[in-house]
Amino acid sequence: MHNLPIEDINDLIKRRFEELEELKSKGINPFAYQFEVDSDSETIKSNFESFENKVVKIAGRIMAIRRMGKASFAHIQDHNGRIQIYLKKDELGDIYDTFKLLDIGDIIGVVGFVFKTKTGEISVHTQKFELLAKGLRPIPIPKEVIDENGNKIIYDQFSDKELRYRQRYVDLIVNPDIKDVFIKRSKIISTIRSFLDSKNYLEVETPILQPLYGGAAARPFITHHNTLDIDLYLRIADELYLKRLIVGGFNGVYEISKDFRNEGMDRSHNPEFTMLELYVPYKDYNWMMGFVEDMFEYVCLKVFNTLEFEYENNKINFAKPWKRVSMVEIIQEKTGLNVIDASLEQLIDVAKKLHVDLSKLTSKAKAIDEIFSACVELDLIQPTFVIDYPIELSPLAKKHRTKNGVVERFEAYVVGKEICNAFSELNDPIDQRQRFEEQLKMKESGDEEAHQIDEDFLRALEYGMPPTAGLGIGIDRLTMILTNQPSIRDVIFFPQMKPEISKS
Repeated sequence: MHNLPIEDINDLIKRRFEELEELKSKGINPFAYQFEVDSDSETIKSNFESFENKVVKIAGRIMAIRRMGKASFAHIQDHNGRIQIYLKKDELGDIYDTFKLLDIGDIIGVVGFVFKTKTGEISVHTQKFELLAKGLRPIPIPKEVIDENGNKIIYDQFSDKELRYRQRYVDLIVNPDIKDVFIKRSKIISTIRSFLDSKNYLEVETPILQPLYGGAAARPFITHHNTLDIDLYLRIADELYLKRLIVGGFNGVYEISKDFRNEGMDRSHNPEFTMLELYVPYKDYNWMMGFVEDMFEYVCLKVFNTLEFEYENNKINFAKPWKRVSMVEIIQEKTGLNVIDASLEQLIDVAKKLHVDLSKLTSKAKAIDEIFSACVELDLIQPTFVIDYPIELSPLAKKHRTKNGVVERFEAYVVGKEICNAFSELNDPIDQRQRFEEQLKMKESGDEEAHQIDEDFLRALEYGMPPTAGLGIGIDRLTMILTNQPSIRDVIFFPQMKPEISKS
């Protein structure tokens, strides 16, 4: 990552350890306990008139050093940006010599007054400084060169995607602009939370370790509880527990949580991901579509002050109302096949023409889902509700009140990506048991993602659950789209990675 031979990097590390020992020999603690900070780079630079000649206490990581004998300049980087510091030997005395033992990457605290240099750069004139943490590994500092045409050329940039994901701490140091993506992510979540709280829906917590998995079509992670001597599953969804709380009488519950699915990894999938799930009694999926439009409008305007976004050269607009299309009708429009009436063999024939992996087509539900993915998803650029899914795809949704063979379900798609899923929730325990039994047959025929039969959930439904609208939103994908990031790994601090291969 440094574009240096391994032996050169080892020499740099060796030199830093030698500096560490020399610092210790001078009675300097290279790993301090605390430093009182009263300002930061952005505040000082944005309010120079208020700070000029004022003494400040700042701290940050050294990102550049320019030594000139009896004076030195350096840039330190804090959580808000960079600011220059100026050090003069005649004023600092012996402590100035300590600065010679510091490197790019070391973290220091500085006390000094704010001024402007002759070139007009806002800086801090150091009156004293303190080493707070000695960096024992060199950080990959990119070098900028302006060519004869005035173009900026960057060398030694820390740009290797795998290294950036694997060493996010280095990525954040060297590419501080990416912090904005994660700050936006945090604001998206907090804004969703404030919107839901304003509706008086209750934020709750449900089990991560579950004796049965359910609420989605997915393969779970399995673990073992030693004391009880039973296998448990990391939750794939919160749904069945949240609906138990609706049975218990809450007027709307939601959870923003980590879910886990033992599936492949690609640009849109990480095995550990963040979901919002919301359940509101006495509502249906029609109401929920309007609710989703309102919530997205609120979040977009609150966090980004716009409803218009660009994602991978696509201009998208979250203004309501969003387009609504029937899943059955749009597949028929693309393929000429009515999937409700079609047999599995007919679906497989269509799937072959679309070059779908036939090994996945273990059931009619799987075949419909794969055909939809192959011929419809990528065309859904603007926010679109795909509604009324075939019953085989939705074992937890109510049958449509007027249409045969489908359920009252929608998924919202933007730029070819599913970002939310919602139902008029199935509250008939007899119908639910039959659906679970159908899922069991699918599992026995090889579908690893089919639901289990959850007897306790069925018992809860037998006590009576009111008509309910349910919603799930993938926070990671939503953040990808709103911040124009190409991969889910770009919006997760620490995405799942293959084990690191030792170079020794």
